[in-house]
Amino acid sequence: MSTDKKLFSGFTRRDWLKSLAGLPILGSVWAAGLDTTKKSKLEKELLLERLNIKASPPPPSGSMAGDPVRVGLIGFGIRGEQLMRALGFATQEWMEAMAKSSQENPNDTRLEDFKAQENLNVKLTGICDIFDVRAENALRSFNTPDNPCKRYNSYLDLIHSGDVDAVIIAAPDHWHAPMAQAAVEAGVHVYVEKPMTHTISETYLLRDAVRRNPGTVLAVGHQHRQTLSFLTAQDAIAKNTLGHVSLVVTNTNRNDDNGAWQYPIHPDANTETIDWNAFLGNAPYEPFNKEHFFRWRKWWAYGSGLSGDLLTHDYDRINCVLNMGIPKYVTASGGIYTHRDGRNVPDVMQVNMDFPDFSTGSSQESGKEQGMTLVYSATLGNQFDRGTVLMGHDASMELGNILTIYADPRSTQYKDMIQEGRIDPSVPIYQYDPSADGVDAVTSATAKYFANKGLLWTYRDGKRVDSTFLHIREWLSCIRNGGNPSCGINEGFEEAITAHMAGLSYKIGRRIEWDAENEQVIALPGEDLDAILLDNSVNYQS
Repeated sequence: MSTDKKLFSGFTRRDWLKSLAGLPILGSVWAAGLDTTKKSKLEKELLLERLNIKASPPPPSGSMAGDPVRVGLIGFGIRGEQLMRALGFATQEWMEAMAKSSQENPNDTRLEDFKAQENLNVKLTGICDIFDVRAENALRSFNTPDNPCKRYNSYLDLIHSGDVDAVIIAAPDHWHAPMAQAAVEAGVHVYVEKPMTHTISETYLLRDAVRRNPGTVLAVGHQHRQTLSFLTAQDAIAKNTLGHVSLVVTNTNRNDDNGAWQYPIHPDANTETIDWNAFLGNAPYEPFNKEHFFRWRKWWAYGSGLSGDLLTHDYDRINCVLNMGIPKYVTASGGIYTHRDGRNVPDVMQVNMDFPDFSTGSSQESGKEQGMTLVYSATLGNQFDRGTVLMGHDASMELGNILTIYADPRSTQYKDMIQEGRIDPSVPIYQYDPSADGVDAVTSATAKYFANKGLLWTYRDGKRVDSTFLHIREWLSCIRNGGNPSCGINEGFEEAITAHMAGLSYKIGRRIEWDAENEQVIALPGEDLDAILLDNSVNYQS
């Protein structure tokens, strides 16, 4: 079935009647005049049988038995706290806040879900954060007789302490690659948040380090790779359900200050409680600046804005379904149109990623179809849910936590069935909702946004499970039992290069090209691409 590119060609009304007649009882019922509802249900079952899309979870990651894995955390900010909860460690303040919230709202099951998490058999032995308040908060909660935990002022001290087998890196973007490379070269396993790197040169250096140290496991924090609907989409693509996909559209839609990286500034932040030089690292010198420290995503020197923070999620979601790799061409535009607050990364961005040699397969004559464009469109000034759609000649797929497929009215593959009225292009030919057997309470538009991108939860056996928990569990399983994480160095390399191409195109104002044969982004004479990426002095506003 997986190699049948003309899924329904030749499957005529006579074939349908013969199939029905061959079924026990139903053949005679049909002959006697099956009522419309039963007939419709039967035809739907036969259609699903022909599509043969498998909505099954991946094989479970391996056992967590054995000696505990000793883990160190680098960066105990917003994401660092979330990652610690996925690992099984929550602060006292969070536990108290969740207990209060669940009393006020019975639908809030976050505390209950956390307590029900599987024990991953780890010891949190080290915390590294350059803001005293955060580090001390972590120690108050995690340094216990059952789990002795020490603070380190330097990430290198933590990595070389001999007290950690693995580190989780949740520092600002410009520290991801240096920290990950140092850990890998020290034989320490790494879970690093996205984007994997901050510059093009770092991307090669980190990949080389991982290749030189095959005993270490590096995973990139794209937890949506655990999402059941995305895994089901992989099967639909493998069976050519959509035909040739020529266009994919995916989006970021946010409309609040937090979504635009206007994070709170802690009242106790000052030069005595923050190691400012450690924060800057390889970034250009800047006098102590609270806004830069807490809202670093708004500046190219430390973050990468929409291209690194949010495009990477959507690109990798599509790459995990289509496996299309790095685009040949990237063109980006946009500006600072919704949050004119001193930032120099755009808050509105449009990115076209072109794959002229890519194909998902075809139901038409050979050679007619080839090539695809992936369009990423983002605004931080509007929250309308535009969704993600993969558009093929034969069908379109809406891809979120629910997977829906519609036949195209001009499909070759489904032509006969559309003409016979057995497929209505306005009605899905396939829909998969992994929450159908459970309760899926989405309490806000923000939660819906993250959930549809596979960033909050997915489902196993009808039960809602935290996606980050599953992703970290997979990483730990690879450390204990062998195997490769679903988003490892190769997937991270593709994500990072693609994000950097988008940032470069926005800043330079031209199409950026990838030379796949030589594995390099093509620079014009005199261009230093990394210097352009890091340039923090110019407001690249249209």
